[in-house]
Amino acid sequence: MTSTLKHPLFLLDDKSLPSAISQGSYRIVNLTFDEVKAIMDLHREEDMICCFENTNIESIIYNYLHVEKKQFEYTNAQQMEVGQDGLIFRLYIMPSESQPVINPYFGSEAKKIENVFVYCQLISRTE
Repeated sequence: MTSTLKHPLFLLDDKSLPSAISQGSYRIVNLTFDEVKAIMDLHREEDMICCFENTNIESIIYNYLHVEKKQFEYTNAQQMEVGQDGLIFRLYIMPSESQPVINPYFGSEAKKIENVFVYCQLISRTE
């Protein structure tokens, strides 16, 4: 099915963002997780293009934002057009201050090594 929008909603991460914004002026707004979910729920599958292949971010979208599973079209990020919007998913990974060790199975150990944080932004090309 083809997009019904003039410009599809881009789903971006830190790696794909530079390709999408190499020219023009942009407005970026921080979003709550509820706002991200609402934006994604308003768009049909064919009206979104995923510009990254990151299973960690996809896990966040489905498991933490509780967005219904979608079969996104994947493509490399293209230059955003004037009036086009995108959602940016930014991962912030830092070492764990505490590193507890647990024994999940007999004879094995697991150690917490990092904390993963995510924040989301809406980007709009204005000119």
